[in-house]
Amino acid sequence: MFKLYIRQEDQLHRIKAAEKIVGLWKRVFLLLLLTVGIYGLMAWFGLGSQPISKQATAVSVSTYESLKLFFVLGRMAYGLLVGVLLLFFSSFLFWGFTRVPYRKLLTMQLNVVGVLLVERIFWIVMMVTLGLEWFVSPLSFGIIASYFTDKEWIVLIAGVLSIVQVWIVWFQYKFIRFIGELARWKTWILVLSVHILYWACAVWLTYFDVQFL
Repeated sequence: MFKLYIRQEDQLHRIKAAEKIVGLWKRVFLLLLLTVGIYGLMAWFGLGSQPISKQATAVSVSTYESLKLFFVLGRMAYGLLVGVLLLFFSSFLFWGFTRVPYRKLLTMQLNVVGVLLVERIFWIVMMVTLGLEWFVSPLSFGIIASYFTDKEWIVLIAGVLSIVQVWIVWFQYKFIRFIGELARWKTWILVLSVHILYWACAVWLTYFDVQFL
């Protein structure tokens, strides 16, 4: 995985020529386990816990502690779902429109999820030290949007777009373009379409949390 971050050109040539990807499923399992752990840690520190925080004074201490436990477990399950979707479903979408073997696309997504997990660790640090939500992280454009508007949906849309997301889009474009030899414009449309789908889901889920829970 990590060689694709530091020796990208060399590794892309090796992946393109490879007939078999060795140790893939072990890495998939370890990354899913790490994803579950980080999402559980985010919940433990209260990231996204506003819905249950509102009930702190309305229920007993024992009930509130139970709610926090179920919240952490729920976030861990959500982390597993996110990991599965990003690894397997995204690879499936790319595989359906390219000639790139599925296992090689899965290798690409391992690196994508790895970067996203680093970003989420940064979210935890920002939340604990500065009390900032993920959509106003210094790495995102949400913090810039918050200076120009008070409309939450605009801030959320801008918050989904971050420096990390820009890197991921570029990385996926480069990987698919090199391995699959797809036309530039087709590769851009494919990569951006998949990301727009995920960004829309992230904005809707967050807006639902803020407005209705």
